[in-house]
Amino acid sequence: ATAFGPTVTSFVQPEPVPNTQDFVLWSFFNSMFCNPFCLGFIALVFSVKARDKKIAQEPAAASTYGKTAKHLNIAALSLGIVCTIIFIVLLAVYYNNLRVGS
Repeated sequence: ATAFGPTVTSFVQPEPVPNTQDFVLWSFFNSMFCNPFCLGFIALVFSVKARDKKIAQEPAAASTYGKTAKHLNIAALSLGIVCTIIFIVLLAVYYNNLRVGS
């Protein structure tokens, strides 16, 4: 006769991977609308690299690429806003001079 005992099943839960941000949407916005010195495009490249590393379960590399993308996005957006404001001011001064000069 064969005796069957209780079955013991063990489950090892994988370690949770920290959720790193990749800023892909922000980089895409900057590359389309606010791209001084191609900073938005470069930020998009780093964002895609961060997403690839995130999918490959490499959180340290994903975090590094994500931080670089964030800094490039901040620089691109800041420069884009400053350049737009300067352009609007120069345009207003130009049209004011044309109107006064006539």
